Amino acid sequence: MEIEIKNFSELNTEELYEILQLRSEIFVVEQDCVYQDIDGKDQKGLHILGKKGGKLVAYTRCFNKGFYFEEAAIGRVLVKIQERKYGYGHQIMQASIKAIRELFKTDNIKLSAQQYLVKFYESHGFSTTGEGYLEDGIPHIAMVKTA
Repeated sequence: MEIEIKNFSELNTEELYEILQLRSEIFVVEQDCVYQDIDGKDQKGLHILGKKGGKLVAYTRCFNKGFYFEEAAIGRVLVKIQERKYGYGHQIMQASIKAIRELFKTDNIKLSAQQYLVKFYESHGFSTTGEGYLEDGIPHIAMVKTA
């Protein structure tokens, strides 16, 4: 998998369409969750794209500290369903953490994890914090990673 890191203005229309299509495929259709994915925050985000054969197969959206949370943030973490057996989720998370460290100059990162993925995020150095909560009808918990 090849990793590309782009600001919103660097995305071409094909990439943006692929991102929105895949986010809808995973978060709306697969998870049967009606919610406002296009939330007006993409323009401020750093987009981490994992491509295989030129096609988007993994993705995250990252924010600098102070925009989404007090810490830097990683969200919209996904891997195309047919590609989940190759470790691309781990690769996209490693690339996201590295991009935040290098571009935002921080090791303090927060994310809102779907609870069934806690062990996945723990394998990348995140720890749960606080109580679980429902976000768009799906159980979540806040997780943080510090230096």
